[in-house]
Amino acid sequence: MTFLELAKRRYSSRNYQDKSVDKELLLQVMEAGRIAPSAKNKQPWHFVAITEPEPLAKIRECYEESWLESAKAIIVVCGDHRDAWRRSDGKIHTNLDVAIAVDHMTLAATDLGLASCWVCKFDVMKCVRLLDLPDGVEPMVLLPVGYPADEVDTNRHEQLRKPLKEVVHWEKFFYKPFKR
Repeated sequence: MTFLELAKRRYSSRNYQDKSVDKELLLQVMEAGRIAPSAKNKQPWHFVAITEPEPLAKIRECYEESWLESAKAIIVVCGDHRDAWRRSDGKIHTNLDVAIAVDHMTLAATDLGLASCWVCKFDVMKCVRLLDLPDGVEPMVLLPVGYPADEVDTNRHEQLRKPLKEVVHWEKFFYKPFKR
């Protein structure tokens, strides 16, 4: 499978089979996150894998939607603001670095026949308490991982994404709204 084929297969799954995910597969997903590039190679991330029923039930309480209950594994991806690179204007790159790591993880999951979904709208403070995170470490993404219970339309991007000519600029930025 080419990289573009893999990228088209990756989607936000909200429906998982009632089947546990082998820890070895989860380790491969987290390894993909571990090797992701980061600003100045600071690697300001931590991955908390949750697979046991009681901790899963508690983490699910941080999110309002019931579909999360179908996931048999959730990786809480945390950003460590204490250890992130800061640009000269003060911008901290934790969010960007974590996003790159999570993207690697979602693609690795897809490559392994698993599905995932970025969840960023959750009760962060409750998650901090449940995981007993230290100051400066923020849970940024709940990443459910499991075997998909639905099918992906690999051609959906033709209808759901802006055309390339609308987002590519040559030599300088030129904005001309695209009329659909």
